[in-house]
Amino acid sequence: MKRRRWLSAGRCIGVLAAALAMAAGAWGIDVDQVPANKRSASGLHLTAVEAAAMKAQLGDRVLMIDIRSRAEAMFVGMASAVDFLVPLLDFPEFWEWSDQNNEYVLQANPRFVRDIEERLQAKGLTKNDPVILICRSGVRSNAASGLLADMGFAQAYTVIDGFEGDVARDGEHKGQRVVNGWKNAKLPWTYRLEKAKMYLAPL
Repeated sequence: MKRRRWLSAGRCIGVLAAALAMAAGAWGIDVDQVPANKRSASGLHLTAVEAAAMKAQLGDRVLMIDIRSRAEAMFVGMASAVDFLVPLLDFPEFWEWSDQNNEYVLQANPRFVRDIEERLQAKGLTKNDPVILICRSGVRSNAASGLLADMGFAQAYTVIDGFEGDVARDGEHKGQRVVNGWKNAKLPWTYRLEKAKMYLAPL
């Protein structure tokens, strides 16, 4: 009797997304399907599932960057497909609290664009090659992909649902990030960090 091979829901969706993208000859979703606060000036938007499929198909011909803080990567985990961690924002040496926002203050990475350029070169790629940016839920990657587009990157994609996904607005899990995103799609991720992928320079 032949053994059947079963795929996880996340993998099935990823395979389907890849097939659809190949059939269409393009990647990404229409801007009309993207929430207003996640629409990038680059015009290039992916779901986490589509990002995984694109990376799986194109491999080293696409650069995937996690732009969250180093603390997020360490304590929340990272997508296995990510090539490098390059924070767009990170915590300063002496952490500061914002009473207005009820959170710790983040500072901008002044080398962000240069850091991406260097990692492209290390992979033998150029600004004309695809770059996928992923953050927690698609807001930072929206801003970062627009910034890269302004700096001459031809294919700067934002993952609109990010690594953790969006917050549920109601129901049993209201306020928790259970709606979408890389983790909730059961795509490969890990707590085990690889030094070669990490951001080690001071901001």
